[in-house]
Amino acid sequence: MLAIIMLVLCAIAGAMAFFYLRQNKQGEQEIKNQHQVTAQEFVNVKDIHDRFLYTRDGQIIAYIKIHPISIDLFSDSEKEQICRVLTAELSSLQNSFKFLAVSRPVDITPLINEYTELLSETTDQKQKELLRNEMMEISNYATSGEVIERNFFIMVWRKYREGIEQDLIKECREMIQKYENANIQCELIEEPEIIRLCNLINNPAYSYYE
Repeated sequence: MLAIIMLVLCAIAGAMAFFYLRQNKQGEQEIKNQHQVTAQEFVNVKDIHDRFLYTRDGQIIAYIKIHPISIDLFSDSEKEQICRVLTAELSSLQNSFKFLAVSRPVDITPLINEYTELLSETTDQKQKELLRNEMMEISNYATSGEVIERNFFIMVWRKYREGIEQDLIKECREMIQKYENANIQCELIEEPEIIRLCNLINNPAYSYYE
C-alpha cells in the first residue's frame, strides 16, 4: 500500500514539474517574440527605393539634407538676417516635418585625394614626408571615431497612395527653395544616402560616442 502511495505521489510531482517547466518555456518564448516584434516595429522599414523610404505602416518618407554653414563667418547682422528670412519662409508651411541631427565620422576622402595628388606631383622629399605623415594622422583620427561631424536632415512624410511620389517631390523642392532663399543649400537625398542615414539612426554598429 505504501509503495502505491509513493508511486502516486511521484507521478503527481512529475506531472507538476512538467507543467511548470512547460509554462516557463512558453512564457520565455512569448517574451522573446514580443522583443522581436518590438524591434521590427521600431525599424519599421518596408523598402527603400530611389528617393523614398516606404514604411510597414503605410507611410512614404523623403529626406532633405541641409548643407552646413559656418556661423562664425557671419556678422551679427548677417545672422539676424538669416534668422528673419528663414523664419518668414518656414512660417507658411502647413504640413508636418521633422528635423534630424545625427553624428558620423568626418568624410576625409576629398582631403586624402588632394594630398595623394600633391604627393604624386611633388619631387621634394621633405614635402613627401610631411604629406605622408599628415595623411596617416588624418586617417587615424577618422578610423578612431574621435572626429565626427553633425549632419542635418529634414524628414517629410505622407500617407502612401498611388502617385504620391510626385506630390512629395514637389513639396520637398518647395522646402529646399525656402532654405535656399536664406542662402542655405539643401538637396534631396537618394537611396544610398537614405540607407546610411537609417544605419546612423537605427544600427548600433554605426553609432559613435560623443
